[in-house]
Amino acid sequence: MGQRGNEENMRVNQTKRIAAGRLPAVPLITCDPYFSLWSGSDCLYETDTCHWTGRRKRVAGTAQIDGADYRFMGLGKAQAMEQTNLSVTATCSAYRFQAAGVELCLEFWTPLLLDDLDVMSRPCSYVDMAVRSLDGKSHEVKLAWEFSGELCCDGGQTEKIGGGSYALEMGEGQQAGRAAWMGLRQQHPLGQSGDSIAIDWGYLYLAARYGSPLEVSYQQVNRSLWAKADLHIPESGWEEASLVAAYDDIASINYFGRMLPGYWARDGKNILDAISEAVSGHDRLLQRCETFDERLEKEAMEFGEAYTKVCIAAYRQSIAAHKLIADEKGDAVFISKECHSNGCAATVDVTYPSTPLFYCYNPELVRGMMRPVMRFAKLPVWGYDFAPHDVGRYPYVTGQVYGLASYQEAAQDLRDGEEGGYIYPMIWQMPESAQMYNTKNQMPVEESGNLLILEAALIRQNPEGEMGNLLENLPLYEKWVKYLLEYGSDPGEQLCTDDFAGHLAHNVNLAFKAIMGVEAYSILMHAVGREEEAAQYHEKARAMAKDACERALDGDHTRLTFDGDGESWSLKYNAVWDLVFGSGFWDDAFYSREIRQYRRKYNRYGVPLDSRASYTKSDWMMWAAAMDPSGRAVEEFAEHILAFLEESGDRVPFSDWYMTEDGRHCNFQNRTVQGGLFMPLLLKRGEMRS
Repeated sequence: MGQRGNEENMRVNQTKRIAAGRLPAVPLITCDPYFSLWSGSDCLYETDTCHWTGRRKRVAGTAQIDGADYRFMGLGKAQAMEQTNLSVTATCSAYRFQAAGVELCLEFWTPLLLDDLDVMSRPCSYVDMAVRSLDGKSHEVKLAWEFSGELCCDGGQTEKIGGGSYALEMGEGQQAGRAAWMGLRQQHPLGQSGDSIAIDWGYLYLAARYGSPLEVSYQQVNRSLWAKADLHIPESGWEEASLVAAYDDIASINYFGRMLPGYWARDGKNILDAISEAVSGHDRLLQRCETFDERLEKEAMEFGEAYTKVCIAAYRQSIAAHKLIADEKGDAVFISKECHSNGCAATVDVTYPSTPLFYCYNPELVRGMMRPVMRFAKLPVWGYDFAPHDVGRYPYVTGQVYGLASYQEAAQDLRDGEEGGYIYPMIWQMPESAQMYNTKNQMPVEESGNLLILEAALIRQNPEGEMGNLLENLPLYEKWVKYLLEYGSDPGEQLCTDDFAGHLAHNVNLAFKAIMGVEAYSILMHAVGREEEAAQYHEKARAMAKDACERALDGDHTRLTFDGDGESWSLKYNAVWDLVFGSGFWDDAFYSREIRQYRRKYNRYGVPLDSRASYTKSDWMMWAAAMDPSGRAVEEFAEHILAFLEESGDRVPFSDWYMTEDGRHCNFQNRTVQGGLFMPLLLKRGEMRS
């Protein structure tokens, strides 16, 4: 394990560190929506590893100790080693095992360092291993890993896999290691599109660090990649080895008709370059990840241990539910995927809740989320006075697919073929006369308010650096704020992001979003020096806020809808931007009253989203908690989310939509919206206040 050749320095020793506890699913490899490997069990050998969709993607690990066979990863006939510890930090999942007088330590880590886009986007993940004697005797240990061909295909057609190996060329003065690869013999890059499907193209690579005792190879008989190490374990000290697992998807995103690779490859690098850099940079990146883990934990611990643990659980998932590419200008484009939701790419109401994490650690990635949306919104096919919902279905960023007009028969057939991997046509090229969309199924207030708020947050964080983007997109913002002024004070029956229990008219929380969208436009006017307009829009937003609060108030809480009865209520999470921006529209009495109402509605696993059902959204719970003037609700709400993580029977990546009474998840999983759990950190930093 590089520089950590003793127990005191090993990351698996968590006695002095906060780490996430039991998780429904443990992240192992987390690079992007396709290169994503999880363990859905408490012990690594209780189930086979899988993709976040639940599709089996088998990685198996065995240890032969003094001639006796054991397994530490995946199902099998050999006796399982005893797992003695599992610890999850922001960037690493670390396991300990024991058997026959030997201890094995494994660390699965991915350097998702948001301040280094080249490293973050590199499709390389590490598996470090260390073995030592526990009984003071020497031992002969043979470690063996098998990465199944299932990782390279969606439908299990592993009989079509081929592969090989090569010498890994390193930098000048460095000795070569070895790498092996495999993939389908027939390649169809970007050959399918959909939600709960895995990649069906590209190549998996395994590389052993130079000096590591591991040997890697492709095994045609099994159609899998293997790594093996023969270790002589002395009476004391560690023997170590390290693997790099990498995935070359060849083409990552169809971006408005161009098949583009990952951001890391924008200047002509190929996967062999990336693997060599990953191997040679192991120790340096490991130290950077450890430093970041400690930084995140220290900052989150100001709210409490439960909050720290849920942030740790959310970190890798929130980033790896995206793919980072570079557009034709070389600008970063950060494409989200709606996982177990509908498969849409660059969805605005998925971007909106996810951004607190990225505002905290690199707001350029928020710009990267907005770029494809703003580009599409300027095209003739989107001839509307409000913002779009999405820009395609992953991995195709080729035009909004949500709310297509029902008479578009071809489009309807494609929607129904989502799990078949069908691909939508190049919608972005269509003329306005094509009338592609049914306006009834759009989210006008929702998405217009979202994008205005996100742009205002960016310009507050970096007035000089964001000015070019603001001026380029200002005509759209001018159009969208007019829509909010006309329709946002008391929204009609239109969709919002929380309509799981049906559509609503007169939605109070949606009106709060419109108010903050108008206030966001005031911030934009101030940024461009149009002070008179800034003051006017600020006063319009203030008047809207006062009116909305008065009409929604019912004694000790605000209602779900303006015309709702006194028993109705909802999480007013959109009001948090009043605090982030320092607008002062609602006083402490309003926020205290809301928090008291939420506390009255607690179930075992949290506060329901509203009075219609007992499910919640964890991201919105934490936005609501951040509004508590006393500051106590953050840790209190986090304790309920942590209880869900520790007790839910659904072994899937961190779901943001689940039942608060029994912990059942409601379809969503592995979604980037868990970046919203970082809202208390963002608010505490105060980086967006003028």
